[in-house]
Amino acid sequence: MKSRTEHDSMGAVEIPFDALYGAQTQRAINNFAISKQPMPEPFIRALLRVKQAAASANADLELLDQPVANAVSEQVDRLLTSDDMMRHFPIDRFQTGSGTSSNMNANEVLAHLAGGQLHQEVSANDQINLGQSSNDTIPSALHISAAILLSDQLIPALNQLSKTLKERALALKNVTKTGRTHLMDAMPVTFGQTLNTWAHQLDESVQQLKSLQPQLHQLAQGGTAVGTGINAHPDFKGLFCRHLSLNTGIHFSPAENAFARIGSQDVAVALSGSLKTCAVALMKIANDLRWMNSGPLAGLGEISLTALQPGSSIMPGKVNPVIPEAVAMAAAQVIGNDSTITIAGQSGNFELNVMLPLIACNLIESLELLTESARHLNDKAVADFTINHDVIEESLARNPILITALNPVIGYMKAAEIAKKAYKEKRPVIDVAQEMTGINRQTLEQLMNPTELT
Repeated sequence: MKSRTEHDSMGAVEIPFDALYGAQTQRAINNFAISKQPMPEPFIRALLRVKQAAASANADLELLDQPVANAVSEQVDRLLTSDDMMRHFPIDRFQTGSGTSSNMNANEVLAHLAGGQLHQEVSANDQINLGQSSNDTIPSALHISAAILLSDQLIPALNQLSKTLKERALALKNVTKTGRTHLMDAMPVTFGQTLNTWAHQLDESVQQLKSLQPQLHQLAQGGTAVGTGINAHPDFKGLFCRHLSLNTGIHFSPAENAFARIGSQDVAVALSGSLKTCAVALMKIANDLRWMNSGPLAGLGEISLTALQPGSSIMPGKVNPVIPEAVAMAAAQVIGNDSTITIAGQSGNFELNVMLPLIACNLIESLELLTESARHLNDKAVADFTINHDVIEESLARNPILITALNPVIGYMKAAEIAKKAYKEKRPVIDVAQEMTGINRQTLEQLMNPTELT
């Protein structure tokens, strides 16, 4: 492979001839090959937006030549619309804890591209990184990538799933089924009540996530190395956020305390906790769907999920609830990611958290997994499952727990005696109640009407 020689503060480095990056990126490629996975694309895109807004802010302050700032901005836009953008950002996600390697990767790529456009040398450190440090840039990119995914992807996906659930709840509000507690027969509920419960869980998750957005939108940028803002113009952070907000459509602002945004990652930890709560809700929904779909002969069989693929390599005709299963696994991954982020979040040693790339990767993965899980549940499970009315009505009519409605009339002990006899003899509870209480059939039908009991 053809190569070229570049230099950094540690000396000469051989780099692939056509690489857009420079010496510090190559050193990181040589040093870090732990996961063989680069930083996530949403993070790289956010990092490029940081460089674009920083160049514009520095030009406003007359610290950076306007042609250089324009070239940087144009090259960022070109990268963001390029099909092969990520090949220029190959550094392993398990790298230096500050993410300095990724920061310099972006600096070097943009210096190369802007320099080529202007036919002059552009410095990765002195111009592209002007007024910045990895220590405020990487936390800012972390917040920006999470904010964009949350606002543009996850919240809309959760809202759509909630909307579909509410629409189906309205359509099925009069379909009564056996309720279950401890997986055992309980008092009846309607499908409308069940589906609205799931929707309410999602709505509460969205409320929790939205409550964190104001903190998420506060950025460390401008704090530079430790939070003091050394080597950054006092007006830089405000101008930076103004340009970034225009470019992303999200209102970002400087952090009230840059030290806190650099030395800790409490906002990311809090967001991850809310994502875990959302994952728990989606797993509950997925498992309820699996149980209601179970069978079709030996399970509950209350609903039928759409058949999407053969379910067995050996058992012909078997069809499995593949979407709820996939969602449950994704939810489990998000719960695990939260544990990782919690450990990483407490790694703020004095003035810098040193697990920033790990937090960014896991937070982004959780946001993306939950987004796609909500979309898959919406499109391939909730929107089109069908009700097995015969199965529901048969089990409901035989449910001895309906005798609970007679407690105020005949007392708990007598009702328990009736329920046990109905279970033992496998008879409709209303028949046994008529024999053992002397209450006429019409009255029993009124008192034990499953729909009325919901």
